Amino acid sequence: MGEDQLISVKSNAVTATRARQPPYYFRVIDRQRNLSIFEVTRMQTVVPESSFVHSHMPINVAIVEDIDDIRNGLAYLINGSEGFRCVAKCSSAEAALEELAAQEADVVLMDIELPGMSGIECIRRLKSDFPELQIMMLTIYEDDDKIFDSLMAGASGYILKKTQPAKLLEAIQDLHNGGSPMSSQIARRVVQIFQQMRAPAKEMEHLSRREQEILSYLAKGFLYKEIATTLGISVETVRTHLHKIYEKLHVHNRTEAVLKYLQK
Repeated sequence: MGEDQLISVKSNAVTATRARQPPYYFRVIDRQRNLSIFEVTRMQTVVPESSFVHSHMPINVAIVEDIDDIRNGLAYLINGSEGFRCVAKCSSAEAALEELAAQEADVVLMDIELPGMSGIECIRRLKSDFPELQIMMLTIYEDDDKIFDSLMAGASGYILKKTQPAKLLEAIQDLHNGGSPMSSQIARRVVQIFQQMRAPAKEMEHLSRREQEILSYLAKGFLYKEIATTLGISVETVRTHLHKIYEKLHVHNRTEAVLKYLQK
């Protein structure tokens, strides 16, 4: 990169060559997926002061991300930006539940696929204990089920990891101010999901009492295992009922099935 400053976070090593002038380049590679998912050119003027409404107190941000490179890179970005402060870096949902109980975070950036408990289940528990906590998904997933489940669990924003850092900081500020930031692709999917709710779902009449019961728990955000435990049946039995539900409702996934249920 010549005289530009190159900062790479990889394999627990940070290498930097000092530049005479900005811009500098910041890159994080997700090696597990062999994919660059957080690669950004950041200039000193990329986030002008007028872009944000500054207060005397910075926005306290917590990060829940299992990949070290990405977690450290996000913390580096947040701590290096005026008006923001990283107060927690958690590598798992379990760690987040413990650490956030002792930290005063304003905004949480939450990954979905985490070791052990999922990010979606973590949201559900955090919102139960801290209703005012603002949570935004930061993930690579764009499928309907992940979006729907995240929002149903209590997330107020959904941003893809390929989002540029200036946009990510804007999203954090927007969420803190009461907005619901979403990447454009995700916003389009949310619109399409709700457009599917316009037509009445007459197929619901064909569901058995048990099938409607299972669908009602899905609409409340329950996981398959939780439904099985509540109803005293096996997870495999839950899956069998869901397969029949999909066939009767002429849908392809949980999101479409729940949307039809909500129309009744």
